[in-house]
Amino acid sequence: MGRADADKLIAEARRARQDKDRSYRARALKMFPWICGVCGREFDQRNIQQLTVHHKDHNHDNNPADGSNWELLCIYCHDNEHSRDQVAAATVPGSPQQDKPGTYQPFKDLLNTEE
Repeated sequence: MGRADADKLIAEARRARQDKDRSYRARALKMFPWICGVCGREFDQRNIQQLTVHHKDHNHDNNPADGSNWELLCIYCHDNEHSRDQVAAATVPGSPQQDKPGTYQPFKDLLNTEE
């Protein structure tokens, strides 16, 4: 596969994803009041772009027709929701996302007294 073919494939995949996102977003905006489910901020036509659809189970492919996996969140609460999950995953012992201890020792050569 050449570079042009790969670029075309990536563009098509992005377009398909955007179409899918628009589809469930449009349905969610018709189903639910335009209010953030966390902070309660209300939205209207002027700022609706700041209201996002959050997948409760974090699976973007799980889009039931009744909207039971969705909640509308403002961009700030949505970012906070995902950040909280990342922090929690990073603190679970044995988690693949848990930070590994550093091995770099910036001052190790200061103890070298050979001069």
